[in-house]
Amino acid sequence: MFRPGVPGLGSARSDHRRRTVAFAPSVPTVTNRMTTAPPTQSFTLGLVRAIRPKQWAKNLLVFAAPAAAGVLRESEPFVQTLVAFIAFCLAASGTYLINDAYDVESDRLHPTKRHRPVAAGVIPVGTAIAVGLVAVAAGVAVSFAARWELAAVVGGYIVLTSSYTIWLKHIAIVDLVAVAGGFVLRAIAGAAATDVPVSDWFLIIASFGSLFMVAGKRHAELRDLGAGGAAVRSTLEEYTDSYLGYLRAVTSGVVMIAYCLWAIERVPVEGGSPYIQLSIVPFVMGVLRYAMLVDRGEGAAPEDLVLTDRTLQVFGVIWAVFLVLAVYVT
Repeated sequence: MFRPGVPGLGSARSDHRRRTVAFAPSVPTVTNRMTTAPPTQSFTLGLVRAIRPKQWAKNLLVFAAPAAAGVLRESEPFVQTLVAFIAFCLAASGTYLINDAYDVESDRLHPTKRHRPVAAGVIPVGTAIAVGLVAVAAGVAVSFAARWELAAVVGGYIVLTSSYTIWLKHIAIVDLVAVAGGFVLRAIAGAAATDVPVSDWFLIIASFGSLFMVAGKRHAELRDLGAGGAAVRSTLEEYTDSYLGYLRAVTSGVVMIAYCLWAIERVPVEGGSPYIQLSIVPFVMGVLRYAMLVDRGEGAAPEDLVLTDRTLQVFGVIWAVFLVLAVYVT
């Protein structure tokens, strides 16, 4: 980070000019970095934004394993899954606040993250850490209302996320796997909450599907931030468009093949129902649609794509209908 007045770097005036030239093509200038949120934004509204309720959509993954196992029709597993969802919302929001406090300086260099409430100064760093710790502790506590195994998974998610914030995000490849691991733990949490066994196919689909999405996020960041992206995220200096494209191709291929094999394997268990096989079509089309959006550079926020892209939503609904027919009706 450049600091005016440091010996050997010249005057504050000339240093300011160098920073402006160096960062102008890809990241905000010093003036933009100091931009705060609109004066009308209150602390309460800032706190709501900081816990990122839109990203709670990711926590719907806790329903995946219980839904596939067909246990959500029973009241106890359904309530246990809801507990898992609430626990992950609390834990994830807490880690978001702590992460924003830890990354406040680098976030101020980012064209969009600089508007986050902590980076913009709406929420003090100390307050963000305190509220984050309370939310994290509440997430673990709520988990025990279902099963202690769920609390262990939520605790593992917190450890992984904290390690990512402090250390893992600076190591290329490891940072991708760490973020993907957060998605996988969400998927495992539903199984842990309801005592549903996790199949090998489920883990393969969840793991490589998560890695596919994370590769899309990095591609969007690399495209948006350009050569100055390393000032915001150090690993972007080591990734290239071609490598991230290769990673997306490999992971999406594994996901589609694994899902097809899982669906075909399930047919005898479902009494020969065709619905589980038919679900392959919207699933594959959904993956291909998402891949197309990511290739355009729109994968920085997967939750936004899921909530805004109508075509992707249609594929998702059709896929869900086929699964419901296969697991709960036939």
